[in-house]
Amino acid sequence: MHADVCFLLCACFFSTGALQLRGQVPQTCSQTRSKRETARTEREAHKPGSTLLMRSPDVTKAPVTKSEQLLKLDDHDFTMRPGFGGPAIPVGVDVQLESLDTISEVDMDFTMTLYLRHYWKDERLSFPSNTNQSMTFDGRLVKKIWVPDIFFVHSKRSFIHDTTTENVMLRVHPDGKVLYSLRVTVTAMCNMDLSHFPLDTQTCSLEIESYAYTDDDLMLYWKRGNKSLQTDEKISLSQFLIQEFHTTTKLAFYSSTGWYNRLYINFTLRRHIFFFLLQTYFPATLMVMLSWVSFWIDRRAVPARVPLGITTVLTMSTIITGVNASMPRVSYIKAVDIYLWVSFVFVFLSVIEYAAVNYLSTLQERKERTQSNRQLPCTCGMTHPGQMMMSNSYSDMDMMTTGNYGMSELNGDKQEQFLVHLVLDNEQGAQRPAIIKRNFASISVCLKIGILALAQGSAWTFNKWLGGLGRTLGEGGSLNFAPALSVVCSSRLELWKDGLLG
Repeated sequence: MHADVCFLLCACFFSTGALQLRGQVPQTCSQTRSKRETARTEREAHKPGSTLLMRSPDVTKAPVTKSEQLLKLDDHDFTMRPGFGGPAIPVGVDVQLESLDTISEVDMDFTMTLYLRHYWKDERLSFPSNTNQSMTFDGRLVKKIWVPDIFFVHSKRSFIHDTTTENVMLRVHPDGKVLYSLRVTVTAMCNMDLSHFPLDTQTCSLEIESYAYTDDDLMLYWKRGNKSLQTDEKISLSQFLIQEFHTTTKLAFYSSTGWYNRLYINFTLRRHIFFFLLQTYFPATLMVMLSWVSFWIDRRAVPARVPLGITTVLTMSTIITGVNASMPRVSYIKAVDIYLWVSFVFVFLSVIEYAAVNYLSTLQERKERTQSNRQLPCTCGMTHPGQMMMSNSYSDMDMMTTGNYGMSELNGDKQEQFLVHLVLDNEQGAQRPAIIKRNFASISVCLKIGILALAQGSAWTFNKWLGGLGRTLGEGGSLNFAPALSVVCSSRLELWKDGLLG
């Protein structure tokens, strides 16, 4: 019996050594049991009536898979465009306008913020996926793949928003289709025609073009035609009314590089007129009407009329300067310039009108003063160095206040009579000094006539004349009598004059 046990131990020892020599590791009972359970589970899962369904692994959900490995970025040269050497790659574009910020007439530009989206297909970025339709990345992956080199033609300033991170999105579909979107603010040039300002309508455009690829390599187009441009209904401007947005496509030629596809975003703006009515047209109209007020002011009121005219001229100059300060220095005439300068001419002419009237009236008064100093009434043929101006306001009552003076005939031939008219003038006020000056000349003539009557021996005639003169001097307590005397005498007066006054 002991011999049998020893034989079995020897057999086990030799069999274990042979397995180790072959490189096989003996398995424990637990490992053998786990394998049998796993095999049984797989057989049950493949049975037709089994409730356990096995899913094939998804590489996009594998936590150890990187985007570079999934998209095979290291297997391709992304410095070349997709399909290099073949037909031009089509790149669709659509734009969503977020805001239209400012329109500047001085700089002739506009500023807008928009979402610019590009669509193209790059088979080098295709990846296998059964469930996920696309993968979305941020701006870090954009620098590792090919993207269209789009730029804004005639732009002055532009930037991509980077708050809180760079506003760039890249979405890749399993078949290689790519969506590239970014949020941009751009300031671009807009050539404005201001000849009808402020009744003008302006048309501006934002132009999009590829910088390096001609139409042989890249074909830009609007993805959905005119619907590719979407705008927010809340977009509004303070000075303009946005009438319409539309898109167009043209070819641009450069002599050194060739033809390029160019996309246009066109929009039409109509200016609001009410602001300029309040700030420009109404004040200018009121200044013209204010300058006409001076026509109803007495021309002798120089301190009232001159400041009024100067004030309106300076106000119109200020309005014109303020309007031109907010406008570009164009070489043509604008509609507002015509209105303002015509208003300025009206205001200026009102000042010139007063200067002309004042000058002409001064000349007229000087001429009348000279004539009044030279004109004297008839003194019955007597020569006198001074003449008095006759009054145009004689009446029958004034004629009755004069004395009828008669003289006896000389040598019985003929009776001589004198008729002296002293007409009282009721003018008062500012004309009194001039009237008194003229009346002194009248008094001298009257005295000569009285001396002549006394010399001829007619005391009654002299007394009558002297009484009329006294009443004239004492009436109203003033020396404001008429500067006119009318003396009727006979032909013998020449003899008196030769005898008495010669």
